[in-house]
Amino acid sequence: MANVIEITDFSAPELDIFARLTEAQLRSRLEPEKGIFIAESPKVIRLALNAGHTPIALLMERHHIEGQAADIIARCGDIPVYTADREVLAQLTGYELTRGILCALRRPTPLSVEELCANARRIAVLEGIADSTNVGAIMRSAAALNMDAVLLTPTCCDPLCRRAVRVSMGTVFQVPWARIGDTPDQWPHPGMERLQALGFKTVAMALTDKSVSMDDPDLPKEEKLAVVLGTEGDGLVHQTIADCDYTVRIPMSHGVDSLNVAAASAVAFWQLRTRS
Repeated sequence: MANVIEITDFSAPELDIFARLTEAQLRSRLEPEKGIFIAESPKVIRLALNAGHTPIALLMERHHIEGQAADIIARCGDIPVYTADREVLAQLTGYELTRGILCALRRPTPLSVEELCANARRIAVLEGIADSTNVGAIMRSAAALNMDAVLLTPTCCDPLCRRAVRVSMGTVFQVPWARIGDTPDQWPHPGMERLQALGFKTVAMALTDKSVSMDDPDLPKEEKLAVVLGTEGDGLVHQTIADCDYTVRIPMSHGVDSLNVAAASAVAFWQLRTRS
């Protein structure tokens, strides 16, 4: 049965996860393995539940309890369902809930690079991409265009931050991902060696004098490819480019030299997908 709780006290500590904790505090709350993330909107919450993530609490407008959140509440057992009118929730969170429902969930146990990539043929590696919107969009493209996994370097944005989850439309729960290294000094080395040991040829998406075109016929023939995408503005670091097996550019028109990293990822994932 739903444990519906009417919000009467904004300062109640149990509301901290929705109102007062930063993304960093949610990630490391109490212990790293007890970290929390927030999913927003019925569709995204359902995808999180389908992926096996454990819900902790729900926050929603009152009219959703017997409306579009009814099935979600039924799936979540007796966790607290905090509720109030839209205006009250906006005061609590500092913004209007565009979809009217938030769900706090336990962060999953991190996967290792080796177990995640054991049977993968096409993976994406995100190097230092700090913008959560770009990370969310890349995760969505990875899911839609059949990438087997996504790896993130230590300085890359958290894929489970609220904006990344929202922009991904929940696909962050459908594509397996992991960190390749725990500290910045673990990329590009020994991270590159880990990819090579797993049998991957690496593809640096970069504009250099040695870049080959994205439609180079040799690229799709590679059994295992890791597509390495760089941070906004500066792109990949020079050492990463030097250590990759290929450096690849997307052919452009009208004097345009590059695409936003999220747009470039979609082009790369489609062109370099497995053909069989």
